Amino acid sequence: MNAKVKQLTCSFPQCKIDALLVTKDINITYLTGFPACESWLFVTSRRTIYITDFRYVQEAREGLKGKGVRVKLFTKSIYETLGEEMRAARVKKVGIDTSSLTLFQYRMLERRIPKGVRLIKADALIEEMRAVKDKNEIKKVKKALAVHKQAHLFLKKNIKPNIKESDLLVKLERFVRAKGAGFAFDTIVASGPNSCYPHAKVTARKLRRGEPLLIDMGIDVNGYKSDLTRMFFLGKISALVRHVHDAVYAAQRAAIREIKAGVPASRIDDLARNYLKKQRLAKYFGHALGHGVGLEVHESPRLAHNNPSLLKEGMIITVEPGVYIPGKFGVRIEDMVLVRKNDCEILSDDIY
Repeated sequence: MNAKVKQLTCSFPQCKIDALLVTKDINITYLTGFPACESWLFVTSRRTIYITDFRYVQEAREGLKGKGVRVKLFTKSIYETLGEEMRAARVKKVGIDTSSLTLFQYRMLERRIPKGVRLIKADALIEEMRAVKDKNEIKKVKKALAVHKQAHLFLKKNIKPNIKESDLLVKLERFVRAKGAGFAFDTIVASGPNSCYPHAKVTARKLRRGEPLLIDMGIDVNGYKSDLTRMFFLGKISALVRHVHDAVYAAQRAAIREIKAGVPASRIDDLARNYLKKQRLAKYFGHALGHGVGLEVHESPRLAHNNPSLLKEGMIITVEPGVYIPGKFGVRIEDMVLVRKNDCEILSDDIY
């Protein structure tokens, strides 16, 4: 049993379960280190069973060898095989993550599990574990950021007037893939008035002098992600754009200065939002301040005014205030921050 699975099983008594069914691929990957696909993991205090079909069984047997995980091939139905494993393990209370099961899957489970076995809601157990990164995971995120820095320098050399947003993206994609990396999500390249849309679609619009350019990009290296937004400017910057940019940057830094273990996520969001309120810009900031990043680009915790949960040492979060003035332009500045015991480290501070 590896350390992550052992940590997971230690939470079973508190959740009043004696087993957990893991149905989300990324959570299985986190627990086993194997890139799961359309398979389930059944975890008890004594054994860990990876249930898959003919398409993936050979890869699973090779990839999970020596990791304390038994691979089980199902032929008729995954529900039938799971039921057999429940009977063999003599479990009575099986935890499930309701957010990663469809209604159909839940009803099939209810029908096929052995008599006497109860399904217990045990949502976000693994997501809470994933929120705190170990040293190895932090190194992996930093590797993604190292490629991100190279991509950022490439962009600075290739951003020129009259190039289309779409053509700039094509160049960027070629560069990143040549580095052996991928993208964590669809890159946002938004120039001029397109930047007023927080999740703008890339268009054939040409970049123009005197306009801001917002690029939101995430790099994926071996499963771990980066997520940064940077502003670029061509030619002279208008007084309004400069004012908004400076306000967004100041709001971000005011929030970052207070990040450390034990601080409520809501307080960090409030700090940035209150600063923008003083600048009479808060009405243009409508999304949460940030989120966790790791195996997924959006993970726990969520930096939002309605999230009272406390930050923990080892969390990697984004801090991304934004101001979006309809029909004119938008400014968002996003950095990745590692939460430490008494302060924080801006992991992306050398990407500017």
